[in-house]
Amino acid sequence: MASHKNFVDYVAEQLREAGAIRSRKMFGEYGLYCDEVFLAVICDDQLFVKVTPAGEAAFPHLPKAPPYEGANDYIWVEDVDDRDTITALTRLTCLALQAQPKKSRK
Repeated sequence: MASHKNFVDYVAEQLREAGAIRSRKMFGEYGLYCDEVFLAVICDDQLFVKVTPAGEAAFPHLPKAPPYEGANDYIWVEDVDDRDTITALTRLTCLALQAQPKKSRK
């Protein structure tokens, strides 16, 4: 089942205080970017944020699950209405991913 654009727009609005949020349609689902850093996916109208040590340490109670078959685990954010939690998780994740060395494309 593909995600609905109105759900993606709602999540992006919830994250507006985390940074510059944009979405990109990808294979019927959506990728989310914060300050031009790819950090989350929305699959089947569910939010999955990349796992980082900072995110895991700050939110150990949030479950992990793959967003689609064959994917690595992401932090699964079941309550997208909790703006404070998803904003803090997004900001931490974005900063952690920005600090990682860039991978070279071969």
